[in-house]
Order: sequence, then structure tokens, then C-alpha cells
Amino acid sequence: MKRIFLLLAILLPLTSCAAFINGQSYVSLTDWARVNSFRVALLARDEIILTNKTSRLVFDTDSADAKINGVNVRLSFPIAKGALISQLDLDTAVRPLVFLQKFSPKKITTICLDPGHGGKDTGNRVPGFFWHNEKNYTLPLALELREQLKALGFNVILTRSSDTFVELPTRPAIANRAGADLFISLHFNAAQSSKGEVQGPETYCITPVGAASSNSQGEGADHGATIANRVQDKSLMLAYQIQKSLAQNLRVEDRDVRRARFAVLRDAAMPAILIEGGYMTNPTESKKIYDAAWRQQMAAAIVKGILNYQKLTTFPKSAALPSTNPTGIKNSALPAKNDKFSSPRQRTKIDLQ
Repeated sequence: MKRIFLLLAILLPLTSCAAFINGQSYVSLTDWARVNSFRVALLARDEIILTNKTSRLVFDTDSADAKINGVNVRLSFPIAKGALISQLDLDTAVRPLVFLQKFSPKKITTICLDPGHGGKDTGNRVPGFFWHNEKNYTLPLALELREQLKALGFNVILTRSSDTFVELPTRPAIANRAGADLFISLHFNAAQSSKGEVQGPETYCITPVGAASSNSQGEGADHGATIANRVQDKSLMLAYQIQKSLAQNLRVEDRDVRRARFAVLRDAAMPAILIEGGYMTNPTESKKIYDAAWRQQMAAAIVKGILNYQKLTTFPKSAALPSTNPTGIKNSALPAKNDKFSSPRQRTKIDLQ
């Protein structure tokens, strides 16, 4: 009888009611935190902070902005009143970044770099002593990054190595044909307003099915699955590690890990990200972007992010995974089937990886 009462005490946090807000299933952050051994602090300014020995998660009510272990991550849906988070965000943003998954131990050997724009496609154009075209800075960054990666033993291919125009669908196709392990598209941003204020890198990965993209021309939540969604957790981890490295090593403003269905991302069969390395419209940041020494530092930060990603995702299959089951039940390293915080789709996805 005692064992039955103990089991009920364990399962009670998993059976609290979910809410449906704007067609999305929401669950309690505090319940999820309790199940996963996080301490919860609810601050007066509607800030929710979850902490344990290894992680610190910060959420703001009525906002999609979150901070996961010091890195800004844009959620697909805002946190709702009552400390509620969408199930989709738990499955596709929080859980993949907080708990390591059982990825394939395949070593990263080939990396495809995609210098944005080229030829007739100038990309962003910013006036100065002469016009600064984005295409003229993405290519030198890619060439510098290639040299640094090759020095570490990686095989590196480029979607373009000169000022030539390459169709958007062709870029991920090059990576797919080469069997690349990673695809990294390089860009620089521009702001239409507040040009002197907006600055800092943004790193994009594929948008989860059921969510709208977070870029300014984002596609709606009714967009179907893409090839890239098969490896979306890996892409998220790659984007996270590179955004973290850019913000910390360059000491620049962190403008989030974000989601988009850019053509170069949605057709990539391998983990794929798009880096917006800073704002050409910001007077201070633009000078750095135009400087070869600064681009060398940016390339080094990207390399560090890749190495961190490799370290986290290529551990042996026999390596122990961080527990997502603090109750002590030893039936599986994966969330229990009655865990309402983990959907059947999420469990299947992890099994296939």
C-alpha cells in the first residue's frame, strides 16, 4: 500500500490540467520544473526563473523571449499568465537544450559554408564613402572560416568561392550532394529603423512544425514539415552553441537564437543554421564588419561554437544521458509515457536519432 501511495505522489505533478490558448496546448512551468528538479522563483515583474545544479532558465510573462543558460532563445509562443508555457516550446526549444539527447556518434568531417548572396544579388546595401554590399563581406568571412576549419582537419566546401550568383535551392543541394555534416550560411543584417541602436548577431535554425517563423517575413504556423525538421534538434543545438560563442567571445549584444524557414535551411538534410553576423546599418558595428581583423575574430568564435557542438553531440552511444526523470524510476532514460510534458511525437523523434 505504501508503494501505491508513493507512486501516486510521484505521478500527481504529471496530471495537472493543461490550458489551450490560441489553439496551442500550454502546461505549467512550475509543474514541469518540479518534475525535472528545478527550483522556481516567481518575481514581481512577471519574471520566472528556474534553476538547478547545472541550468538556469529565465522566462518573461507575455513574452517569447527566454534565456537558457545565459543565451537568448526566441520561443515560438509567448509565456502565458500563470507561468504557462506551450507544449511545443517545451518539446522543441527547452528540452533539447537542457537535456542532452542520444544523438548519433558520427564524427563531423565535412562542413559546407554558404557565403550569402553574390553576383547580381548584392544583399544589403549600406551607403558610406562608397556603397557597402553584403556579398562583399560574407565571402571573405567564409574564406577566413574555411582556413581556420581546415587547419583543424575539417573538410570544407563552399557554395561559392567568387562573386557569382547561386540560386537559393542550389546552396543546400550542394551540401546534400557532398554529404556534408553541417551547413552554415553566412550573412550580415540591416535595420530599417533605429539603425543606430540595433546591433548584434542572430543565429537561425529551422522553424518547428506548428509554429510561425520568428524572422520579419516569417511563414505562418500552417507551413508543413521540411527535410530540415528531421534534424531540427541538432540544428537548434548548433545554432545555440554558435550564438553563445559569438556573444561571449566577441562581447557583443546577444540577439537570440531564432527560427526561420529560409530556403537555404528548409532543404538541408544535415544540421543547418544561418548566421546574421551583425548589423551593417549600425555605425559602430558596421566598422567592425568591414574590418578583416574583426572578421577573423568572428570566424574564430564560429569555430569554437562548432567544436562545442561536436563535443556535445558526438559522445559514444553508451554514454549516460542526463536524467529527465528525477523520480528515480529506472525503466528508461526517456520521459515516461504518461509524462504530459513530452508528446509522443517527441519521444519517437528521439528514438529515431
